Amino acid sequence: MSGRTKLALAGAAIMIATVLLPVKAEAQFGFRGGPLGVARFAVGHMLGMSRLRHSRMAVRGSRYRSAALRSQDPRGAERGQPANPYVLRAALTAQAALAGWHGGRRPQGWWRHPDGSYGWVGPVFWPFAHDDLTNAVVLGDATSLSLYGYGDIYAALFAPYAATELAAYTASQGRRGRRVPAAETLCEASDTGGLPVERIAEAVAPNELQRTALDELASAWNAARDSIRAACPAQAPATAADRLGLMRERLEAMIKAIDAVAPPLAKFTGLLDDDQKAKFEALGQSRRAALAAVQRKDAKASRACDPDSDPRYDEKLQRQYEQLVQQQWPANDIATTLRLDDTARARFEVLQDTALRTMQTLSACPSQTPETPQARLTAVKARLQTMLQAVNGVADALDDFEADLTDEQKAGFEAIGPKRGA
Repeated sequence: MSGRTKLALAGAAIMIATVLLPVKAEAQFGFRGGPLGVARFAVGHMLGMSRLRHSRMAVRGSRYRSAALRSQDPRGAERGQPANPYVLRAALTAQAALAGWHGGRRPQGWWRHPDGSYGWVGPVFWPFAHDDLTNAVVLGDATSLSLYGYGDIYAALFAPYAATELAAYTASQGRRGRRVPAAETLCEASDTGGLPVERIAEAVAPNELQRTALDELASAWNAARDSIRAACPAQAPATAADRLGLMRERLEAMIKAIDAVAPPLAKFTGLLDDDQKAKFEALGQSRRAALAAVQRKDAKASRACDPDSDPRYDEKLQRQYEQLVQQQWPANDIATTLRLDDTARARFEVLQDTALRTMQTLSACPSQTPETPQARLTAVKARLQTMLQAVNGVADALDDFEADLTDEQKAGFEAIGPKRGA
C-alpha cells in the first residue's frame, strides 16, 4: 500500500470514527494579551502537555506509528473502546512532521500543538483543514480548529526545519521507500468522503425535496474541499515571509470554502422540520457526550480559562510566564547575533509584541458551542478571519523589521528556528 493511500485511509478513518472529543478545547500555548491572557496561556500550555502526554508519546515507537496507519488508537484497542480520531491524528501528523526534521530522529518537536498534533507539517499548514471545518460546522466540535493560533504563527516566523529538510517534502517521489511524505499527499490527507451524507440522511429521513438539497450541499462541500486542497505549496517556502504567505493562502481558501457552503447549508436546514433539525443536531451531541463521559476532568485547566480568575497575583505563574517568554523571544541574544542597530531592534520588538498579542485574540479557551449549523459556520468563519488578520498583522511587522536588513542578517534570522531544535 502506498504512502498516499495510507494517509488517505487514515484521514477517512478520522471522519468515520465513533468517538469525537468534546467541544472543550485544550488551552493553547502562548503568553501575552494582558495579564490574564498571558498567565492563562502559559499555565494552559503546561497543563495541556501533561494532560495529553499519551498523544505526544504516539510518535516514540514504530508500534504507535504502525497503529496510526492502521487507523486505530492503541489505547482504545487495548481497552476494547472505539478509536479516538484525535489521538490518531496526533500520531499521524507527528510521524509526517518529524520524518523530515533531523531525519526523523527526534521524538517530538517544539512547534507541536498541546494535543500532540502538528499544525505545520513540513511546508504544509493545516493538513486536516477540511476535516476540521466539517467537524466544527456539522458536528459542533471545534477542538482541533481552536488549537490553531499563536504557536503556528511563531513556527512560521522561526521555522523548525532547515532548508534541505523542507525541500524533502517537495522533492521528486522517484526514490522508492522514501520516508518523508510529499506535500501534495499531506494536502490530500483529509477525508475522501466529504460531508457524511448517508449518516445525515439516515438521521433525518429526508423527503425527495430535502434529499435533493442535501445532495447539493454535499456537492458544495466537496468543491470546498477541493478549493482548500488547491492552496497547497508547490515548493518549500524559503523565508518567514513566504511561510506567512502560505498561511494566508490556506486561511483565505478555508474562508472561501465556508462562504461557498453557506447557501446550500441554509437551504437544506431551512427545509427541515423541528424534529428533523433536532435529529441533525443529535449527530454531534451524541458523539461529544460519549467521550465527555469517559474523559478525565482537569480542574486546574478549567480554572485557567475561568473568566473570573485573576492569576496576576500568582508569583509562580508569573515566573513561568517570564521563563517561557525568554525561551521563545531572547531579544538580546537575537539583537547581538544579528548585529541589529537601535532602529532594527525597535522594529524587532514591534514584531515580537505583534505576534504575542495574537495570544489573546486567538484564545483556545472553550466557549459556548452555537446551537445551529449556520451559527457554527458563522463562528468558524469569524475565527478564521481573526486568525487571518493576525497573520496579516505579523506579516506587516515582519516586512517592517526586514526592510533595512542585509542579506546576511536575513539569513541569520532564518537560521534561528532550525538552531532551536539542534
